Amino acid sequence: MALETALFGGGCFWCLEAVFEEVSGVHKVSSGYCGGESTAPDYYEVCAGSSGHIEVIECHFDPEIVSYRQLLDVFFAIHDPTAVDHQGNDVGPQYRSVIFYANEVQRLAAAECIRQINTALGAPRVVTELRPAAPFYLAEDSHQSYYRRHDGMPYCQIVIAPKLRLLLERFPKLCGSARSS
Repeated sequence: MALETALFGGGCFWCLEAVFEEVSGVHKVSSGYCGGESTAPDYYEVCAGSSGHIEVIECHFDPEIVSYRQLLDVFFAIHDPTAVDHQGNDVGPQYRSVIFYANEVQRLAAAECIRQINTALGAPRVVTELRPAAPFYLAEDSHQSYYRRHDGMPYCQIVIAPKLRLLLERFPKLCGSARSS
């Protein structure tokens, strides 16, 4: 089995990580930083906006179980791709909507997804950036599997849990335990 990698940014990486960890065929999800200048970014530097990095997830998936297009569908469903530099109360350029594509196939799939959403909206409103893959920097251990370790925290209940419910409601066939760590 040859795994592929997807890099998505769409607000707080805790939200994206929690959702994609539940998708069948996703083998590993890591929270981290991408797209900035610093070669050793940390959470405080990224949150301050001084590194230019974006909070992202790196998702390793088996394309024989879940396609990149299916991952894109989940990605666009669980965040607002029309919001500039924020998702909910998470505000700043580090929370922008972005797809770092690994190859031309991923770029074309993402561009087509954006085109379809804009057509459905009746105007070009999607602000999701498409960028070539850049170095991914793993976030600190305290940010990995955050929801699994803190699911009772208010942020998790108010912001992340509804995204997980949305995943189960809109994509029940994609949810499962085909993941291995």
